[in-house]
Amino acid sequence: MTNKADNFVNCIHNENYEDEYLSKKITSDSMIYDGGRDKELLNGWWNFGIDQYDTCLRAKWYEEKYQDEEGRYNPIDFSFDDWEKIYVPSCWNMHQEKLFLYEGSIVYTRTFKYFNKGEERVFIKFGAANYDAKVFLNKEYLGYHKGGSTPFYVEVTSCLKEINRIIVVVNNTRKRTNVPCENTDWFNYGGLYRDVELIRLPGTFIKDFTITLMPGSNFSKIQAGVTVDGPVTEGTARLRINRLNVDCEISISNGKGSAFIDTSPELWSPENPVLYDVSLSYGKDVIHENIGFREIKVVGTDIYLNGKKIFLKGICTHEESVVNGKAVTEEEIRENFKLAKEMNCNYMRLAHYPHTEKAARLADEMGIMLWEEIPVYWAIDFNNEETYRDAENQLTELIKRDRNRASVIIWSVGNENADTEPRLKFMSSLVKKAKELDSTRLVSAACMLDHVNHIINDRLAEYLDIIGANQYYGWYQTDFNNLIKLFDNSKPGKPVVISEFGADAKSRQRGTVDEKGTEDCQLDIFKKQVDVLGRIPYVKGTSPWILYDFRCPRRLHFTQNYYNTKGLLSADKKYRKPAFYVMQEFYASK
Repeated sequence: MTNKADNFVNCIHNENYEDEYLSKKITSDSMIYDGGRDKELLNGWWNFGIDQYDTCLRAKWYEEKYQDEEGRYNPIDFSFDDWEKIYVPSCWNMHQEKLFLYEGSIVYTRTFKYFNKGEERVFIKFGAANYDAKVFLNKEYLGYHKGGSTPFYVEVTSCLKEINRIIVVVNNTRKRTNVPCENTDWFNYGGLYRDVELIRLPGTFIKDFTITLMPGSNFSKIQAGVTVDGPVTEGTARLRINRLNVDCEISISNGKGSAFIDTSPELWSPENPVLYDVSLSYGKDVIHENIGFREIKVVGTDIYLNGKKIFLKGICTHEESVVNGKAVTEEEIRENFKLAKEMNCNYMRLAHYPHTEKAARLADEMGIMLWEEIPVYWAIDFNNEETYRDAENQLTELIKRDRNRASVIIWSVGNENADTEPRLKFMSSLVKKAKELDSTRLVSAACMLDHVNHIINDRLAEYLDIIGANQYYGWYQTDFNNLIKLFDNSKPGKPVVISEFGADAKSRQRGTVDEKGTEDCQLDIFKKQVDVLGRIPYVKGTSPWILYDFRCPRRLHFTQNYYNTKGLLSADKKYRKPAFYVMQEFYASK
């Protein structure tokens, strides 16, 4: 071991400064069930400082050591309350032009008041922080969360005061070992871009709650699971669904309980998105939720919703808007679902990472089935054990967050990964984890096809319920006739959803069908695609790429101008390209 020099200064010489922070992880184990609970928003104007050199972490600004041991004032490099302000939730890229392409750390801070309302436990929930976040409260380090699109929770009960300073160091640097890694096909937003909420709970509270229609019960049985946290781990929970005349006691032993209830709910579907008011109580804790009940399964090459064969009439979408970046509003989500319904869609693929939980709740209400996925995207570091733990944790956080949402029918474990041995081990393990966490939904992945031999032969397909297939025949695979060869060569034995197809088109840019980047070329490719796809018996759904144009630093052609222009709508969603109507007509015929 090398001895430190006498003049070693930790904040400037220690290049392993981050290690002490990374050892205290905030993972899915810290999640609490917060649906149907009262929350206090910590949104609003926060102070922020661009900290390109991570000096807050290196020099431990959060300790706020304004004076030395003898009372003399220290020189300091921060003044939290004098910093400029940024609104939370938002993406810092949209705040100032100088931050548009910024990658690195930004320090967020604010103060808030807290008055104890009796015997309670208090948590702070962060809806998402891209990509990682280190959280401090009142000079105490609370932990580190990794993963830019899933929520995380920290208990703050023991460190709260009347006036509290919270500091969050958010870093969006792309890294080889991250999920996703440094090379993607979308814009790298940064910041606290979803709600920050304070949650007050009793000393013993409901930590987790699952409720669903029991598969294979002929739609006549509901299963529920409860986990409680706190000193009272033995007792009775009570589940009520008044419209179904359900009033059921659930015995809790060692903090856990389950129940199977005979009842026949009206089934949720896109045509009939019926939701039931469900309440669950344990001790002083009560949850109220709106829950839909439905069954999704695969038999052979068919997909069944509530016992009836369905075709997934879909569209992909990114979580983005021109004005708000990744911090989309409820109104923008509703707009996206309405546009999908205008296209006659019954399903949407939320690509390529977990979208806000508001999306699934609104889909429950509006009647849209969802494919949700984690960003195991392209060339992930499949040999890295820490990368796998990151991916599994993001998958777990997503599933625990949304497994009571009837709209969510598919968990996807990744997108367009080369079929190698390390990748097969990595992603098949994720499939097994998804099924362990939730046996009531289908698991898929958006697989790359073999464009040399023109066949569906990804080895991961053996583990999947539905084979997602991305193909761009007529566009990247320029000979469209090879798509017909691919389907003739393939005998998957499972349903295939064409999870992507499409072509770029600059809005209102016209030309010949041979001129790529024009609406006419895109229109021609879509016409050819639906003509073929509609005739393949094992293709049981499509979700073309993509609903509207979105920002992407990879796209430097003059017709793109740093946007992926494969949208069927313009980026502002005000203009429908001609291919939009091709899909509208195709789905009407299905």
